Amino acid sequence: MNEVFQALSDPTRREILRLLRQRDMTAGDLAERFPLARSTLSGHFSALKHAGLIVAEKTGTSIVYSLNLSAAEQTLAAVMELLAAGRSSKTARSANSNRP
Repeated sequence: MNEVFQALSDPTRREILRLLRQRDMTAGDLAERFPLARSTLSGHFSALKHAGLIVAEKTGTSIVYSLNLSAAEQTLAAVMELLAAGRSSKTARSANSNRP
């Protein structure tokens, strides 16, 4: 989970995820959208892959990136659980006050 939060902490990586939400894209397609060196983008892709948020598939000479929806959904569910989403404020405070 720490890798996910670390990956999401960077605005470039969040923008990559937003783009991949629309469609799968090659590394070249993504590189055209950012004023960054390819080596810098490669580091961003690596962080997102390490966190499990994207999947890379080599197709010929290109690498196609896609959003890993199940990982994104699991992360969202974990954050909602962490924040006790869906429970009333009183219930959430009560549950937290019962912790040792």
